[in-house]
Amino acid sequence: MQSSHSQTETTPPKEVDGSALYFFKELFQFTLIALLVILPIRTFIAQPFVVSGASMDETFQDKDYLIVDQLSYRFSEPERGDVIIFRYPIDPSKFFIKRIIGLPNERIVIQGNSVTIFNDRHTDGIRLVEPYVTLPGHDTRTTTQLLSDEYFVLGDNRGGSSDSRAWGPLPKSNIIGSALLRLLPISDINYKPGKFLTFDN
Repeated sequence: MQSSHSQTETTPPKEVDGSALYFFKELFQFTLIALLVILPIRTFIAQPFVVSGASMDETFQDKDYLIVDQLSYRFSEPERGDVIIFRYPIDPSKFFIKRIIGLPNERIVIQGNSVTIFNDRHTDGIRLVEPYVTLPGHDTRTTTQLLSDEYFVLGDNRGGSSDSRAWGPLPKSNIIGSALLRLLPISDINYKPGKFLTFDN
């Protein structure tokens, strides 16, 4: 009687595609590097900001895409005329864009379309020249005295801006940074958009 031997066929294991492993390894490394580079930049150096509304017309338009410099104010103080992005004092979850008009310890007097600054250098007051204001307001006379850590900010569209005239001085701690670049619209790309000298010499 002839015996028969049964043979069990085995399927060899599939080889892992080396190109796929390489792709996912590269993707992981790229993602890790991007996170390590981009997150600190977004947190400490610069971040994007999209203008919303018409409070800075005509200098900035709704949907303008800006890059905010968050680093410079760590080494220098904000200056008059700077366009800044900050947390709204009434609701810090909201971000506003305005122009610095008054500096710490100054007194600001607004009457009609005229802004006058009183400080140690100009004890009799000096009126600001504001070429960026093409949409003036018509304010009655108001006087604001700033403390050592406060700024007075206004929108360039004086007739359509919620600013220090309505909700008071801006604490320095609320300032995020200044407008460094305008990237969109492409036709208006520029460096330090909205920068002007403001004193009447």
